Amino acid sequence: MHNSIYYIILVIIVLDFIFERYLDYLNSKSLSAELPGELVGIYDKEQYARSQEYEKVKSRFALVTSALSFTVIILMFAFGGFGWLDSFLRQWITSPVWLALLFFGIIGLASDILTLPFGWYSTFVIEERFGFNKTTVKTFILDHVKSLLLAAIIGGGLLALVVWIYEQTQGMFWIYTLIVITTFSLFMTMFYSSLIVPLFNKQKPLQDGELRDAIQRFSERAGFKLNNIFVIDGSKRSTKANAYFTGFGAKKRIVLYDTLMGEMETKEIVAVLAHEIGHYKKKHIVSGLVLSLLNTAVMLYIFSLVVGRPEPAFALGAHVASFHVGLVAFGILYTPLSFLIGMGMNVFSRKNEYQADSFAAGYGLAEALGNSLKKLSVKNLSNLTPHKAYVFFHYSHPPLLARLKNLKANNANK
Repeated sequence: MHNSIYYIILVIIVLDFIFERYLDYLNSKSLSAELPGELVGIYDKEQYARSQEYEKVKSRFALVTSALSFTVIILMFAFGGFGWLDSFLRQWITSPVWLALLFFGIIGLASDILTLPFGWYSTFVIEERFGFNKTTVKTFILDHVKSLLLAAIIGGGLLALVVWIYEQTQGMFWIYTLIVITTFSLFMTMFYSSLIVPLFNKQKPLQDGELRDAIQRFSERAGFKLNNIFVIDGSKRSTKANAYFTGFGAKKRIVLYDTLMGEMETKEIVAVLAHEIGHYKKKHIVSGLVLSLLNTAVMLYIFSLVVGRPEPAFALGAHVASFHVGLVAFGILYTPLSFLIGMGMNVFSRKNEYQADSFAAGYGLAEALGNSLKKLSVKNLSNLTPHKAYVFFHYSHPPLLARLKNLKANNANK
């Protein structure tokens, strides 16, 4: 039986790699040296050519990194690397919690060592070449160290708790784990921006003035109580611009990147925030969280049915069934279902983006929002002609041209 699972795992890994590279190929084929007519007024010819080159460079780089990851995981399965690591650790450790922590800690550290040079190259070569990078070597190193510490403290803490719950409850562990994950997700939704973000970026309240007054007027008009408006120093790392909404109730806040404020007019920034407020008013944040937790519940329940079985562990070369080895096997076996769920979530997310755009358009901000989206696309050198298949499987947001068409239709219907 474990031989069958072994080959099923290998087939899943290979097919997933081939399919993703096929989508990348289709996306690269959608690039065109000629500026499409519908993009006139968004990009000039030089900007468009630069965006196409940026997309090609990122695509080639992604091919190299994905090929490396694919090779490493295939070798790990072919030579029983996961089973060997489990057997090695069992010579010294008997605690299931510490076994899981060290098992994933070693794998995570090895993965980090392999991928760190690629992260460096992406930041200091690719992003630098296209004028995006503002990250210093010091910031890059500190960010990396902080990320590792957070992964060890938060990720390790959650893993230890989940393994302990499994050891105590066995088949019922998925219910208690779901409660833990739900609690943690709600906590992070409310406090991420005030607890985690300050470790990497400075956030300052938006100063009194024309922009804050305009935002407050729109918030009152939309029936959205908002006191927490912050500006984040995104320019510390990149010239790319963004804005986001986070939190619930009294903890909700809107965060503007300082790079966004330097590029847009007041009405355009208000339009961007109207889109974010639209997500809140349309209850997209709550529905997204609920769907995510339902997905987690399904995954945990299925995992609870197979985690104690020896076949997945034997397929990976281990000699003893365990939570941590079973989790690795399950993570791959679950890939096809995860792929389908992710595809459905992307469809749901794109629908929500259209609704949030329409919400802003309902307040007479369709043109301003369209202009802001154009500016963001130009500033970030976004690919405006992605292949439809690539969009369907990977995009959580509709492409720019589709969003502009939706905004235009909203204007026409007013």
